[in-house]
Amino acid sequence: MTPEDIAKLPYRRNVGVMLVNADGHAFVGQRVDSDVPAWQMPQGGIDKGESPRDAALRELEEETGVTRDLVTVEAETEGWLAYDLPHDLVPRIWKARYRGQEQKWFLLRFHGTDDQVRIDADDHQEFSEWRWLPASELVDNIVPFKRDVYGRVLAAFKDHL
Repeated sequence: MTPEDIAKLPYRRNVGVMLVNADGHAFVGQRVDSDVPAWQMPQGGIDKGESPRDAALRELEEETGVTRDLVTVEAETEGWLAYDLPHDLVPRIWKARYRGQEQKWFLLRFHGTDDQVRIDADDHQEFSEWRWLPASELVDNIVPFKRDVYGRVLAAFKDHL
């Protein structure tokens, strides 16, 4: 695909979750399908008829095992935050139908304990390992093409962290 072909593609609608613990540190997981460091916060698609908030809570449980009774939704981004995939990934992801994603992000406060985080809770395990990161270290540890959107997420939620 040429850069011009990619530029004509739409964005995939998606939700992202910034799960923070009592210390204000954010959950990040290492993608199971990557051989290089590819840390990210939980995210995923929105099912037909599903609200973004419900999608965020569902994705959180699928990817981390954290159930909705263990979190409080504290904030959400006003609009949708977009990012483009690197051009070499576009033909290999989502059947080359999207140039990237536009995401509605939610800040969720975790009230549980670390043993209630289960990255192997779903049949389609997303992460091989996980950890809590201080917000100040988050952007530097994220896969490079998502760093700008993560910076915008931090800016949107700064008053809650």
